[in-house]
Amino acid sequence: MRAKIIYATLAAVLVVYFLMAGSRGVLLIEQGTPVTVALGLTVLVLPLLGVWFLWHTTRFARNAGRLARELEAEGGLPVDELRRTASGRIDRDSADEVFAVRQAETERDPGDWRCWFRLAVAYHDARDTPRARKAMQRAISLHDTGNTGGPAAGNEPGRAD
Repeated sequence: MRAKIIYATLAAVLVVYFLMAGSRGVLLIEQGTPVTVALGLTVLVLPLLGVWFLWHTTRFARNAGRLARELEAEGGLPVDELRRTASGRIDRDSADEVFAVRQAETERDPGDWRCWFRLAVAYHDARDTPRARKAMQRAISLHDTGNTGGPAAGNEPGRAD
């Protein structure tokens, strides 16, 4: 819950920043000189890009949360079986062991969104965020197309260290 509050607070701060930057862009455009119009248009592009990134990140988080709730209701969330260091961080060898199990599970049934969800969690635990995000996007895509298992075309899971 704390993470959601922090995310919402930061998103609200970003929206205020986007509004302020956008208003400065409009003021520059209203000046009417070629230089200020060009700067104003440039200043307007940055908040638009920020809004686009914020929207996609929020949508991704909501979709991943929706899948997590559905998987939890089915009793299919991965169990935290990872060893931790004295500082509380996940032990890398432990994460690699769990990753190998999740990868094999996903290779057996690459069309099941549940396998891809669990693989995304394993990637995250192994501190491979880009692949975790891609695996979660694959899980969301499979879920939204109604694919609940069976063979799927392409996107075999893999890991390059």
